[in-house]
Amino acid sequence: MLPIGELDPDSRRMPFLVEAGHRRALNNLLKRSGIAVGDVLIMADADEIPSPETVQLLKWCDGIPPIMHLELKNYMYSFEYHVDQNSWRTTAHVFTERTKYQHSRQTDLMLADAGWHCSFCFREIKEFAFKMKAYSHADRVKHDIFLNPDRIQRVICNGDNIFDMLPEEYTFSDLFKKMGPIPRSASAVHLPSYLIRNADSYRFLLPGGCLRPG
Repeated sequence: MLPIGELDPDSRRMPFLVEAGHRRALNNLLKRSGIAVGDVLIMADADEIPSPETVQLLKWCDGIPPIMHLELKNYMYSFEYHVDQNSWRTTAHVFTERTKYQHSRQTDLMLADAGWHCSFCFREIKEFAFKMKAYSHADRVKHDIFLNPDRIQRVICNGDNIFDMLPEEYTFSDLFKKMGPIPRSASAVHLPSYLIRNADSYRFLLPGGCLRPG
């Protein structure tokens, strides 16, 4: 839990003010963390997972760029639904005293096939509903029925869009390619090795495990 200080009551209804507070807290955390100039710092959301091989590469290679994006495979709901390869917001920084937390485009350099981004990959239905109502997504919940547990379960097992929205793409070609449910994959190749070793504990993240408890 990061202390972000007291927020103005109105800011709780303004998601970008809340996000700005989180970013300030992360920058303060960096100052207190003991990180040293020249250390490699990976900036990622909790659901953006660099692979162990990527971490070792960044750790042991000399001359890596000052800032580099990591290309992650995009998944939705579990590793059964591979969306695309277009997750790029995770970054690796060679730390300097001027380094600050960012989650936006910073360079054209990108390390390919560097890990996984698993969105809405939760164990229980109530966690899906919580995220749907969270500050950055609340405006997408157009009707109360969106939060109905039976609907959420059906969406997960069908690979549908949980907000009943069109795909967020920039060309008609890409939009048409992603219309409709996400295609299923039964393959466990190239999934996180920890997940495979602990399959009994994380069955809900593997192909065929779409059913979630409430």
